[in-house]
This record gives sequence, structure tokens and C-alpha cells, in this order.
Amino acid sequence: MDEHKGHDMVSAAAERAERQTKLGLDRQKVQERILNLEEDLEELQLTVAIINLSAEKSIKESQNVFKGLIRLLEQKCSEVEQKVKSYQMEEVRKVEELQEKMQQEITKLRKTEAELDQLSSTGDHLHFLNNYSSLSDLSVCTDLASFQQAQHCFDDALKAVSEATEKLEETLRDQTTKISHTLDVILFEDFRSREDFMKYYHQITLDPNTANTHLSLSEQNRTATWTKVEQKYSNHPDRFVERCQVLSAEGLTGRCYWELEWSGGVFVSVTYKDISRTGTVDECLFGFNDKSWALECSSTGYEFYHNDIRVSISAPQSSRVGVYLNHRAGTLSFYSVSDSMTLIHKVQTTFTQPLYAGFCVCFGGMIRLLD
Repeated sequence: MDEHKGHDMVSAAAERAERQTKLGLDRQKVQERILNLEEDLEELQLTVAIINLSAEKSIKESQNVFKGLIRLLEQKCSEVEQKVKSYQMEEVRKVEELQEKMQQEITKLRKTEAELDQLSSTGDHLHFLNNYSSLSDLSVCTDLASFQQAQHCFDDALKAVSEATEKLEETLRDQTTKISHTLDVILFEDFRSREDFMKYYHQITLDPNTANTHLSLSEQNRTATWTKVEQKYSNHPDRFVERCQVLSAEGLTGRCYWELEWSGGVFVSVTYKDISRTGTVDECLFGFNDKSWALECSSTGYEFYHNDIRVSISAPQSSRVGVYLNHRAGTLSFYSVSDSMTLIHKVQTTFTQPLYAGFCVCFGGMIRLLD
């Protein structure tokens, strides 16, 4: 008490009470963190299970495909063998027929030879002259050249089989290389932060020729806002007529990442360029056909659409969304971007054409592409 005279002092009990309150709050934060980590662990365990099931499914289906290929090869081998044997039997039959004819001709010629010997020794000139004409009429043996060609047919068949084998080996080698490369691309994608994604940043601008007349483009065609008053755009075959949609001016291949801010209600999508510009919802609305993949962002949450199949998503909302595309690997990922990046939804598929970023801006909505 003497040492700290003049200082502000509280009793140990009062200080303990205050710290006890803070300790309770700290303990609550620790418990919440433990709960979050346990949930993350469960999610990771589920991810491991999904990876294992997907790998097992891929292996099993690959085995079935190759077994089917083996059966097909065995079937084709049997067909070729049957055709060769049929040709063999037919050619052998023809040769045996010819052998029989030749044997008959030899017998006939031996008889003729004996008659000629007898005729040559006769002393009767009239008998010689009368019989010589009939005995001198000799038949000509069938040409053997056509049968000698049979061996060449077998050689040609073997050559065709060898060429087919080489083509099959080349195709399998190329496809196996593609499969291996695809897996390598996917496995080596180890993104830990937004900076990792920004390495693949792709600047996107909106194509005015595709914008619906209820969309106003601004900020050098990087912002689209829904408007009640129709815009005075020129007629263009690429323009969306019935849906408030717009495409990017740039096609997307390889690895691409872009970000946008949104408000109201919007669809953030990637799509093939030949998606219909008019018609029913299933024909032209992003996510409702097999030509587009779309994430719906609204105040009620996120939903993902592809080919008119809806997937409800539970993820933290943010007014900023990041999109990562690996066209060659067939992956498309949507992220909620704030202080950290949280995966909203990921797609694994096969893209058969270049893709374009697509945006559908609902009543009162807006999207702004970020630098």
C-alpha cells in the first residue's frame, strides 16, 4: 500500500471479476473456433471420402472401358479369322476342282499319247490321215495365275491388320497422354490465397452487341445495370432478345480468373457462344440448358444451375464473387471473396468449345467487373 500511494488501485477481487468476464468471452471464442474446426474436419473427411469414391469409380469405369475394348478386339479378331478361313476354304475348293480337272486331263492325254504312238507306227496311210486330225486336238490347261494371287490377298489382309494396330496404338497413346496431362493439371493446382488466383487474372469486358436492351453498359463496358427504360442499341443477331443477359467480348480458354461485384439478383455464368438469343427459358437462360453453367446470387443465398438442374448451396455471402476456369481440365469454381476466399461451388466436366463469361441481371440488379 505504501509503494503504490497516489496510484489508481482496485482490489484483487474486483480485477478478478473483470478478467473473469473477459475470460468467459475468450472461452466462448475458443469453443466457437473448436466447433468451426471440427466442422471443417468433418467436411475434409467428407472430401476425402468423395475423392476416394470418385477415384474408385474412375478406375472401375476405366477397367470396364478397356475390358469392352478387349472384347471388341477379340470380336474383330474372330471376324477377320472367319473371313480369312472362308476365303481359304473357297480358294482351296477351287484349287481342288482344278486339280481334279487336271488329273482327268492327264489321264486323257496319256490315252491320247498311246493312240498317237500306235498311229505313228501304222503302215496304212489312209488310216493315219483320217485319225490324226481328231487326235491332234489337245485341250489347254487352265491358267494358274489367278490362284497364285490368293497368297497376295492374305498378305494384303495382314498388312491391313498391322496398319489398324498401329493406328489403335497411336490413338490409345495420345488419349492416355491427354488423361495423364488432365490429371496432372488438376493435381498441381494448389491455390492457397487470392494472390494464387490472381496469377491467372483475365480482364473481361462486356460485348454491347449481345446486351439486352434493358441493360445499360458503362465504365468502358465493365458494368451492366438493369434499367426500366430500353436502351437504343442497334439491331444485331448476337443480342439477347428476351432475357436481360450479356456476354463477354473475349472467349475463354486455358486458365482464367476474374472477379465481380453484384447487387440485386444476378446470374454469373460461363456459356458457349452459340446459346440461343431468343426462345424459351430452357433455350436461352443461363444455366437452364446444356450450353451454360450459372451461379445465381441473391439476397437469399446461392444456387447453381446447369441443364435445368438446380443445386442449393450453403456458403457465406459476399457482394464480391471470384470465378476460376480451367478449360482444359474441365473445372469451374465460384468463390465468395472477402478477407479470405471461400469456395461456393465447383464443377468438374468436359468443355467442348471456347467459353464466354455470361451475366443475367435481374430487376434492379447490377454487376461490375473488377480490375
